[in-house]
Amino acid sequence: MGDLNSVMLLMGSLLLVSILAAVVSSRFGAPLLLVFLTVGMLAGEEGVLGIEFDQPEIAFFIGSLALVIIIFDGGMRTRKERFRVALWPAISLATVGVALTCTLTALGIVLFFDLPWPIALLIGAILSSTDAAAVFGIFQSQNLRIKQRVASTLEIESGTNDPMAVILTLTMTTVIASSQAMSLTSISLNVLQQLVIGYLAGWLGGHAFVLLARKITAQFAFFPLLAAASAVVVFAMTSGIGGSGFLAAYLMGYIIGNARLPQLIHILKVQDGLAWLSQIMMFLILGLLVTPSHLMNNIGLSLAVAGLMIFIVRPLAVVVSLLPFSFPLREQFFISWVGLRGAVPIILALYPWLSGVEGQELFFDIAFVVVLVSLVLQGWTLAPMARWLKLEVPPQAEPDRRMALEQVGSKDPLELWAYEISERSPACDHFWHELRWSVPLEFVGLIRDGEWLRPERRPKLLEDDRVLVVAKVKHIDEISRVLAAGGKDRALTSSDFFGDFTLNGDLSLADVASFYPLGELEGELRQLSLHEYFSQKFHRRMVVGDQLVLGKVQLTARELNDEGRITKVGVKLLDKDEK
Repeated sequence: MGDLNSVMLLMGSLLLVSILAAVVSSRFGAPLLLVFLTVGMLAGEEGVLGIEFDQPEIAFFIGSLALVIIIFDGGMRTRKERFRVALWPAISLATVGVALTCTLTALGIVLFFDLPWPIALLIGAILSSTDAAAVFGIFQSQNLRIKQRVASTLEIESGTNDPMAVILTLTMTTVIASSQAMSLTSISLNVLQQLVIGYLAGWLGGHAFVLLARKITAQFAFFPLLAAASAVVVFAMTSGIGGSGFLAAYLMGYIIGNARLPQLIHILKVQDGLAWLSQIMMFLILGLLVTPSHLMNNIGLSLAVAGLMIFIVRPLAVVVSLLPFSFPLREQFFISWVGLRGAVPIILALYPWLSGVEGQELFFDIAFVVVLVSLVLQGWTLAPMARWLKLEVPPQAEPDRRMALEQVGSKDPLELWAYEISERSPACDHFWHELRWSVPLEFVGLIRDGEWLRPERRPKLLEDDRVLVVAKVKHIDEISRVLAAGGKDRALTSSDFFGDFTLNGDLSLADVASFYPLGELEGELRQLSLHEYFSQKFHRRMVVGDQLVLGKVQLTARELNDEGRITKVGVKLLDKDEK
């Protein structure tokens, strides 16, 4: 009993220290996953606590289970509109990019370190995936929002390249462990089998859960647990029949997240906590498993592979993968720099260890050092790099609190929203009845000095008031633009980015030139609308934040409709230094 209490005290203390350390370190821009990994190493056999942990089987089990939860959560948070913007570029990065990363890394290892091709390819496969949780955790901790095209590409790539990396690692491990001759045809068929089965299992699992959630009656507290359990079951069943369980978990999450279930808001809230708990436990266990002194045995090779991947392999893979999609150079540069490695390579490095591949510690040591270098070098510089490349956009206006109203029986989901009025809110210092709305909503009062003021009083909205409204979820953007401040403590404001004036996207350049200094416009150019001009320049689907300069004016896409047509354009007059 005493040993059990000691284990519980130890795990609870490590979890507590990790969370408190993460809170402190986030203020300095440190990647949170690096903090969790460091705490695990400090608790290990060569650290402060000296805990001896040499159980790769346990680490692999916990890591795989955690990855299922994390990937499932990532799928649920991927919106359909992001697929419209960046599906094919992301798929190219997750397939062609992963294959190039694996091959080019192996080529460098063979040329410079004279290792056999099978071993080099296995190292490349282990290191070929990126970590969405690490990237967006850094953005979130620093209150940074980047252009949708870049963010969507990174998010979908990171969610879909894990299955590809797992498939390649499993295949190469099997080839090496069984001493079979490598056949490109057999490897390709194995990859195709895992992708097809994984896709079908995820599609069936997602739709089955949506159907189940709409049919059964249960307390809403049970649905998050039901979702997580279903994801684990689908993962295990898919892996058991030769498919990619991780791809199935991601696709299942995507289908559930876009099904507009009334229970979704509860599922996402709990999933957020489960995903963070999974990341913390995964990195703590991996930190405990590593022996720092052993890393020195292959430190030269490990650092060389890290440098090769960060400065040569990832940029080449990104340029080739995005070649058909006309990405601006600064966006390609940023996507190249955000090839951040996280827990997945370390977990994958346990495959050859558990399969009995000779020299298994080599793979683990290289993966661990590459992840450390990536988290320190790339993780600490992501936010400054995004701002330097001018890819930051103002945070989207949204409610401070949301409460779903699932049981009222409305065809369109309804929610209660609370907006905290600040001096930046457009509605500040206005009477409620003076505000004009293009969508239906119901004002249910406000909270002032802790007291609820009933709606019939229709008071003037003052700073620090909390306004309560009920409306359809689909109208959240229109209402938030009036009541919300568009983010707190942000470095970039809407007026800084878009300018103080907004024009309709259907206006012709000739109309705009009549009151803004656009410079010389040729005949055909004058007849183009703002939307047509952007389309001509970008040759692809535009996103909020795309910018063009004409004469002394900067034009910025501010709003787009569901068809991708620019409806609002921000106008900013440039100083000489800004041209």
